[in-house]
Amino acid sequence: MVKRRVTRWVIGGLLLGLLGGCGRMLPVGGRDELLKYTVSPGDTLYSISWRHGYDHREVAAWNRIRPPYSIYPGQQLLLIAPHQMNARPAQPAAAAANDSAPSTGAASEPVSRPAVVTAAPIATRAKGTPPAMRIEKSPVSHQQKGISWRWPSEGVIVSGFAPANGKKGLDIRGQLGQDVVAAAAGNVVYSGSGLIGYGNLLIIKHNDTYLSAYGHNRRLLVKEGAEVKRGEKIAEMGDSGKEGVILHFEIRRDGKPVNPLTYLPKRRN
Repeated sequence: MVKRRVTRWVIGGLLLGLLGGCGRMLPVGGRDELLKYTVSPGDTLYSISWRHGYDHREVAAWNRIRPPYSIYPGQQLLLIAPHQMNARPAQPAAAAANDSAPSTGAASEPVSRPAVVTAAPIATRAKGTPPAMRIEKSPVSHQQKGISWRWPSEGVIVSGFAPANGKKGLDIRGQLGQDVVAAAAGNVVYSGSGLIGYGNLLIIKHNDTYLSAYGHNRRLLVKEGAEVKRGEKIAEMGDSGKEGVILHFEIRRDGKPVNPLTYLPKRRN
């Protein structure tokens, strides 16, 4: 019994050492609170972090992955189960820059019940939602938080921001093939269809704090690594299958969804 307790303490110490300095720590006495995610072809650190609702810097720090955050199929990443995370706010994972190259093998072995978490599909619009709101046809820029934001496409908002109901952004109805443009300048960190519920998706990194996403496109026009300008055409609007022809648009701050309407310019009367 004593030997078993000592072994558990040693394992707990190793895991705490791995996660130290990332701002969100493993709860005391819980080696089963970690999740082990296996990287699939097409995954990026940004798309994995987006899927699970984490800041990419957190995931990088937990797994000692340094910029430019390269990962490979079959690699196993450690994540903290959301229901086990404590209340302390996440801190920028600057400590990851001082760590060694990616290391996932030894630290992942102690996890007793590994599990792969998948993303939930975007909820469809419920009956009785507020009347649709028209987006201006000639969007103007909106300077906020150091970023000049603009509307990513024309159309009508048919589903608003309601994270408690699974709605993490805006659904904008338009015409099939309609232009989708970058809401702000940045770097494309994901271009593909690997995230369940998003269809053909683009994720753009604007700075260390903000990302934006553009889902349910018919065609993607930019690849990962591309630098895009504000207003540059990046995709064509597609058919979501459930909601019809829409663009699903999100803005995330430090990995968490925020209401795009607080960042986008107000429409002209």
